[in-house]
Amino acid sequence: MGSYMPSPPVHAAAAAGRAVFLAVAMAIATLPGTAYAQNPEHEGEIEGVVRDAQTEEPLAGSLVSVVGSGVRAVTHGDGSFHLRGIVEGSYTLRVDRLGYRGALTEVTVGEQSAYVVIELESSPIAIQSMVVTATLSERGAAEALRPVSVMAGDELQRLMEGTVAATLASMPGLAHASMGPTVAQPVIRGLSGDRVLMLEDGTRVGDVSNSGPDHATALDPGAARRIEVVRGPGALLYGGNALGGVINVIRDEIPAGVPHHMTGSAMLQGQTATGSLAGSVATVFAVTERVPLRIEAAARRSGDLSTPAGTLLGTDGDMLSAGAGAAYVTEWGHLGASVRGYRNHHGIPGGFVGGHDEGVRVEMERAAAKFRTVTEAPDGFFGDVRFDATYTLYEHREIEPPDILGTLFKRQNASGDILARHGGWGPFTAGAVGARASWEDFGYGGGIYTPDSRRSQAAAYFMQEMDLGAGLVEVGLRYEWTLADPLQEDPDSDIGEVRDRSFHALSGSLGVLYEVGPGLSLGASLAQAFRTPDINELYTEGPHLAAYSFEVGNPSLGGEVGRGLDLFLRYDSESLRGELTGFYNDINGYIYGEDTGSLSRVLLPVYQYRSNHALFKGFEATLGVHAGRGWVFEGVISSVTGSLKDSGDPLPLVPPLKGHMALKYEHPRWWVRGETEMAARQDRVGEFETETDGYTVFNTSAGVRLTVGGRLNVLTLSLVNATNTKYRNHLSRIKEIMPEAGRGLSATYRVVF
Repeated sequence: MGSYMPSPPVHAAAAAGRAVFLAVAMAIATLPGTAYAQNPEHEGEIEGVVRDAQTEEPLAGSLVSVVGSGVRAVTHGDGSFHLRGIVEGSYTLRVDRLGYRGALTEVTVGEQSAYVVIELESSPIAIQSMVVTATLSERGAAEALRPVSVMAGDELQRLMEGTVAATLASMPGLAHASMGPTVAQPVIRGLSGDRVLMLEDGTRVGDVSNSGPDHATALDPGAARRIEVVRGPGALLYGGNALGGVINVIRDEIPAGVPHHMTGSAMLQGQTATGSLAGSVATVFAVTERVPLRIEAAARRSGDLSTPAGTLLGTDGDMLSAGAGAAYVTEWGHLGASVRGYRNHHGIPGGFVGGHDEGVRVEMERAAAKFRTVTEAPDGFFGDVRFDATYTLYEHREIEPPDILGTLFKRQNASGDILARHGGWGPFTAGAVGARASWEDFGYGGGIYTPDSRRSQAAAYFMQEMDLGAGLVEVGLRYEWTLADPLQEDPDSDIGEVRDRSFHALSGSLGVLYEVGPGLSLGASLAQAFRTPDINELYTEGPHLAAYSFEVGNPSLGGEVGRGLDLFLRYDSESLRGELTGFYNDINGYIYGEDTGSLSRVLLPVYQYRSNHALFKGFEATLGVHAGRGWVFEGVISSVTGSLKDSGDPLPLVPPLKGHMALKYEHPRWWVRGETEMAARQDRVGEFETETDGYTVFNTSAGVRLTVGGRLNVLTLSLVNATNTKYRNHLSRIKEIMPEAGRGLSATYRVVF
């Protein structure tokens, strides 16, 4: 290990944070309100107004979007909106507003613009959101052929945390593995790391979060418009390795339409449990009639975590993220580009076996560029063709006191994706074909002995749908080739022969959705997916400082072959919504780091990568009931067991039975909510893993929605762990030294303009 000169102090991040807060305040204070009169004289435009169906009061802050297109607008103080860049034809408008049931409206655009009046019914249960992840076209979540969850609006604001994984942890089937509040990874049905694919606007993030439990995802949820989660294998549009599922953080970095007026949102948040202060602002405006520009900035500064047992030192952090994207929009589609910078410096505590007494500091930095072009030809065989090219440069440094570089990860990757969607063809009513090519360069330094490596991948796939009236059938097939190339081969390495490895994989999926009756549907999804071993699993050898482990790879590992089955039943009506899912995931060649129970020469626990036959099975259920007069009952429960199939021995780090129940009163202008969060005792543990007691935690929250200055303003207050209960997350790597957060108050303010 050599000496290390640290990056400039975190004061730079704090200053940037103050700049973001100033930008938020300016956005709130100075953006002008705009009034519209009915003016249907402009060609290629849709104008209209959104209002309350009972009172006819205009609804500011409603999101109006053209389904299947990136064209959207936010209503102003008088409820008016203006969509432009619309060619002649028939369209479906989607309207969403907090406190109201979303609506779909058909509209036809001719030689003159169309004008529509859309009335929304207040409802404590909003209509299920539209989804775009792992689907051939934008559609309602109730119409998806696999289990899908969406977090947006009030729910996203109420549950917002410093990491994507912690934000999503209450969703069905999800949990989060952590090493403190600034380091968390999503776990879907007991699977994490490389088996959960993290996307940003549909493209891969390109960090190293899949190669260690101490690696946070280089994504900030603060400026996200929505987050979509696809549970289970079968998302062949993105890659066969997503055995657990896909998480897509949607920001619309590259705008697809030109707004008539500046639109966007700004957010401020404070939390007492971590002493954090965060802010974000994102705005889109027209540079010319054909060029929109989107600008975003976000910052978060947090202190050490406060728990019922004391303060967990070394868990503070500073995050700064900024990006810009622009496009050129024409009648045939659009082309655009975006750039993004991300910086996250945070601590990982010590005090347990292998840990430094003073903890470890981690410095993450990511720079990314993206290019996208979309061509639309409604009358052609391919209705639209999309091409994405991305380049990402990522660096991750782990620093032990005083300033010694313990571990260094570098990653460069470039990729190109093409996706072409078509309409009817033979027996199919819709479909898509696509291809992907990528190149990645991995570099290592400090005390870790993993050889610098390269990885090349190429893939081709297709998906097709058949509409059988009451039923919908989807079939998909994906072929993928991967070459792992260590730049220094070693036939006599202590871990085995370090050499090139190539993998060929064929993945497939079959999905069926059958409408049993009004609002009731039955679905099934069957998939075979193939996961290639990660570079670290193949070649690593040495201490991983921030994970407090000594990791030993296996260059002879084969690929994982997962066969998954999902069966689900959905019901959706104005007063009741529910979904029950059972899943079975059989993974042959499952790769995991097994604690050998021994210590390395530097006194770190030794984890050896090996493969075995594993089985994950369980169920998920969600329920929402409108009990009348604005009262709503909500419930979520998730269960998964992970075992070695041959012996039946439990696998390590599998979440226990968990869920929550909530009672909420919903009014269009305000709401209150009480919640009980529960987890059972986890006594099915792997060797050298400790059991975790069950717990019950009480949370409460309230919010108001006000139209001020023609803009929608939303204030949310949350009291988490109201009774200051001492409890532990089974997936926390530091649960032995400290419990989870104690009583904490969170306040979040957001303005939509």
